[in-house]
Amino acid sequence: MKCIAFVLPQFHQIAENDSWWGEGFTEWTNVRKATALYPEHDQPKKPLNNNYYDLTDPNVKQWQAETAKAHGIYGFCYYHYWFNGRRLLEQPVQQILASKEPDFPFCLSWANEPWTRSWDGTEEDVLMPQEYGEERDWRMHFYALLEAFKDERYICVDGKPVFIIYRSSSIPRCDEMLQCWRDLAQQNGLKGLHLVRTLGGFPLKAEHGFDASLEFEPHYTFAHGGVKHLWSSKQVEDQKHIVIDYDELWESMLERTPHRDGEIIYPGAFVNWDNTPRKGAAGQSTLGANPHKFGQYLSRQIERTKKMFKSDFIYINAWNEWAEGAYLEPDDHYRYQYLQAIKKALQYHHKEDPSTP
Repeated sequence: MKCIAFVLPQFHQIAENDSWWGEGFTEWTNVRKATALYPEHDQPKKPLNNNYYDLTDPNVKQWQAETAKAHGIYGFCYYHYWFNGRRLLEQPVQQILASKEPDFPFCLSWANEPWTRSWDGTEEDVLMPQEYGEERDWRMHFYALLEAFKDERYICVDGKPVFIIYRSSSIPRCDEMLQCWRDLAQQNGLKGLHLVRTLGGFPLKAEHGFDASLEFEPHYTFAHGGVKHLWSSKQVEDQKHIVIDYDELWESMLERTPHRDGEIIYPGAFVNWDNTPRKGAAGQSTLGANPHKFGQYLSRQIERTKKMFKSDFIYINAWNEWAEGAYLEPDDHYRYQYLQAIKKALQYHHKEDPSTP
């Protein structure tokens, strides 16, 4: 079983964020300012030993890789930000490519939403618009990715680099763009591309040109889980704050029959969910999460991944989404317990089925 954790690169300073949010802004800015909204609310979150790292530090990337590997995680999926010729937050991955360190598998997911002040990819109060252009622009994007695709550490399926698109339904002429990329891949010595669309919190529709789909959790279950008693609310100042039952959310995910129609689907998992550091009372938070529960639920999802999805991959949200409460990195409260839960779940299934990688 290959557990791949999503990695947010917004833990270093860039000029654009300085302009939009204030000098020195990183994701830690939101994490540090978080406050508890109600008595049971576990905020703010604090990294173990005050490890408010800068992701452009090579030692940090090495520590992340070594820690993940030691706990059974197969690789990282870094978010990739491309705005019709302009890249943002690209430094950590570019450093990995240039230095060839750390020696740890990785792939990329194009987070192709506009950047907004509300952190939700809507079309209101846009900071950086998302446009897709024509074939010339598609080619430019492909060649910006080619160095990564050719890297020996890049995660592949059948020798083809995996590339995930977060919101494919927003892309006009998406199937033409994907075919253009496939052609360019072969012209540049690759066997092709393994293109994956994300199933998230937006409406599902038939799409062509993809090799697989990925259930991005918990967003997919929020939108398509069919849970009747998932949501509740608490009065926070002058508005109602949405609270989510952690167990109900996981149970809904685990009871759902995957929508297949013959396609390959990669299942997801999530550590926790709480985006109030970004959105305040307008956000959502879960109640009931802990490492023991997470390990039990993950173990059940691993079993489903093997038997129901017939897949070797499971994508975990996330390695370091601290401002969304979805992180595996050690904090002051649970230290390494979430990572240890992953290791224990993987060891159990390996013991049950030694042929599992």
